[in-house]
Amino acid sequence: MAALAALFLHACDSGEPPSPVAEYMKDPAAVKRGKRVFAGSCGAYCHKMEPGPGDIPYLFDCAWKHGGSDHQIFETIRDGVPGSQMIGFGSALPDGEDDIWKVIAYLKANSPCQK
Repeated sequence: MAALAALFLHACDSGEPPSPVAEYMKDPAAVKRGKRVFAGSCGAYCHKMEPGPGDIPYLFDCAWKHGGSDHQIFETIRDGVPGSQMIGFGSALPDGEDDIWKVIAYLKANSPCQK
């Protein structure tokens, strides 16, 4: 209960609504959905599923070039990165913005930074 209150207070302070990522990370079906969307939309084209050299950032590490908060990652996926190969997905994913949150949950659930 205290964690929920802290999340609510943080959301009020930041002007951002609470992120659903923490809850999705606890839901194996949501993380699995995030993996499928990532593999089909991101990993199959640009971002690698395994570490290694390349032009496109590997997203399962602890370094986020455009901000690592849930909302910053969401905005990067939704809006893209001008002047780069990162297109904005907007609401084009099958389940719209909900799929973006699940992709973030998948990435974070598989990041060494979350362990």
